[in-house]
Amino acid sequence: MSFSTVLSASIVGLKVEPVHVEADVSNGLPAFHMVGYLSSEVKEAAERVRTAIRNSGLDYPAKKTVINLSPANVKKKGAAFDLPIAVAILISLGTIKQKDVGGMLVIGELSLDGRVRKVPGILPIVLEAKENGITRCLVPKENAAEGALVEGVSVIGVETLKDAVGYLTGSRMIEPEQYRAEDGAAEWDEELPDYGDICGQEAVKRAAEVAVAGGHNLLLVGPPGSGKSMTAKRIPTIFPPMTHEESMEITKVYSILGLVDSERPLIQKRPFRSVHHTASRAALVGGGAVPVPGEISMAHEGVLFLDELPEFSKNVLEVLRQPLEERQVRIARAQGTYQFPANFMLVGAMNPCPCGCYPDMNRCTCTPGQIQHYLGKLSQPFLDRMDICVEAPRVGYESLAEKRKEERSAAIRERVCRAREIQTLRYCDEKINTNAMMGMKEMEKYCKLGENENRMMRQAFTRLGLTARTYHKILKVARTIADLDGAEQIKSEHLQEAIGYRTLDKKYWGR
Repeated sequence: MSFSTVLSASIVGLKVEPVHVEADVSNGLPAFHMVGYLSSEVKEAAERVRTAIRNSGLDYPAKKTVINLSPANVKKKGAAFDLPIAVAILISLGTIKQKDVGGMLVIGELSLDGRVRKVPGILPIVLEAKENGITRCLVPKENAAEGALVEGVSVIGVETLKDAVGYLTGSRMIEPEQYRAEDGAAEWDEELPDYGDICGQEAVKRAAEVAVAGGHNLLLVGPPGSGKSMTAKRIPTIFPPMTHEESMEITKVYSILGLVDSERPLIQKRPFRSVHHTASRAALVGGGAVPVPGEISMAHEGVLFLDELPEFSKNVLEVLRQPLEERQVRIARAQGTYQFPANFMLVGAMNPCPCGCYPDMNRCTCTPGQIQHYLGKLSQPFLDRMDICVEAPRVGYESLAEKRKEERSAAIRERVCRAREIQTLRYCDEKINTNAMMGMKEMEKYCKLGENENRMMRQAFTRLGLTARTYHKILKVARTIADLDGAEQIKSEHLQEAIGYRTLDKKYWGR
């Protein structure tokens, strides 16, 4: 037969678009035409495919070849269409039968010698294939373990084009890849940084515990060397283990970026993304002609750490406001709107002034104008989205010299896990899973205050000049503190601690 079709797929943002690779090989002047809204790297597939077929020892007579990638309204990019194009051509030449690719999706890049190279985005593609009733996927060998994460689909990994032809014609048996869950089991590494390494700073460690227990954003303010970065980098060690659904969701993001480990594809440790202050808006949020996820989405279900917060461009910080509220990133382009997940915990660290010594006027060398300009880089709307603000004071000699045994991360993690379990049960019928995600309906139901607590909240609202957003943030944090305490109702001591986490911005910013 001269005409053939092979099912493949294209990644557009996080969405997978099925693509039908159609080939027509007929008599005529030798030529290789490709159509279907193609990027430059897809157009280059003509030379790769033609050379790979010949170098694999397969016949490719001098004929007119036309390739169409349908639908024509979806932009095709990347080299992942090489293998399906080669298979479609070989079907048209009679080497492979059309029925051999029935119910199968094919994807992979070809090198000139016929080897099949790994491509990004295999996990979301196989998931989409399963939803569309596809039972088999032919993928590069290096991507096979990643594709095998999806149950109910036979994922065949091939190393060369000749292997693919042998499997499709039945002359070679290739067993479907089997994912062994124990191979990717997450274990806590004893060599990871631990909170037991930090001397003193009990208030800072307590704030980190509350923040993780409820999924709240955290701002650490203090002089250089006070342990802000040490505290932030140890936050992943007190997070509860990831569920399988969370692991699959974050693995999809990393798969699209081509950052999945071939040996252990399933990501089971929460991401910790530390971003340098020179990062652009596109690097943080994502972007490009066809947008790809940025650092925000790479921190999904984990931590996004911004050290030296005022050194970031104000425009970069302001772009965080919408993802922090909606827990997703939306990027608009002429072709449409792209959405990426962004359910992350933001942790920021900063000095109180350019030299870092304010308000110690004996050490601070900054002028009032310099301090005001430095602090002014953080807007009030941005500060309102930081649920917990805590000061990390300078560490004294006594704390460093004292040989007191500090509480380790494992003990803190146990309390955090208990609080998270309470929230999981509480929100089992809701579309949320942490206190930080509560909306107005949930707050009215789960954040009721008694008479004394209402009086305390009214006084704090007036004296601190709170906004409606900070008022709700305090209630959410108080709910988390009560969960850590195992209390059903928010009590005065829980509310008092939560209000204390909102006084620091008033101290420095005076707003």
